[in-house]
Amino acid sequence: MLSIVADKNKTKIWPVIFAGVFVGAWVLAGVMGWTQVLKILTVLTSAGAAAGLVALILKGRASRKAKKLEREKRKQEQQRPAAVSAPLKKSYGPEIDPIIQEGNRALSEMGRLYMSIKDVEVRKKINELMRITDKITQDAIEDPSDIPQIRKFMNYYLPTTIKLLNAYDRMSAQGIEGENLGKSMASINEMLDAAIVAYKKRLDSLFENQALDIETDIEVMNTMLAREGLSGAKDFDI
Repeated sequence: MLSIVADKNKTKIWPVIFAGVFVGAWVLAGVMGWTQVLKILTVLTSAGAAAGLVALILKGRASRKAKKLEREKRKQEQQRPAAVSAPLKKSYGPEIDPIIQEGNRALSEMGRLYMSIKDVEVRKKINELMRITDKITQDAIEDPSDIPQIRKFMNYYLPTTIKLLNAYDRMSAQGIEGENLGKSMASINEMLDAAIVAYKKRLDSLFENQALDIETDIEVMNTMLAREGLSGAKDFDI
């Protein structure tokens, strides 16, 4: 409603403006002559057109800049690391809760480093480390007997990895090349490969108890089938 009233007021103002300009032109014509008045009007019209053109150019630049920022924002969102576990919403017990919380903090920090570091190869390695870390963290819920191994992983391997990634982030942000910087960054990059292998082995070791249980179940099943004469030519393979 206010905008409509404002538009109506503007509509009423324009005739007054035009009338004022017309009267002013007649007064100036009486003093200076129509030739001078027309020159002045021509200059004013040209200046107004130039101002309008400049305004359009500036508006176009601002629009292009806004679109560029929007594209960069969408690109960054598309490059975000793989999804990680949601924040802790319920308690799993006094032993498991600290592990889940520490795992989420570590994943959040690695996600920040992923967005900060520009090297594509390093980002891929961080993403893989995050994926494995999330699985190791969730294993505390699925198999509490693995908690001692998971706690060791989180007390040393995980914080050391994050510490080195932070060092890489600081060095890469310097924007200069140097022998010491290049050597240190290359060493950290190689360390990430070794860390991925170690993380995978740690995750695999967490399934050792399950593997033993499966082997035991298969042996019991084979024994029962053989006793009942139902095993056939050969038993189940492990």
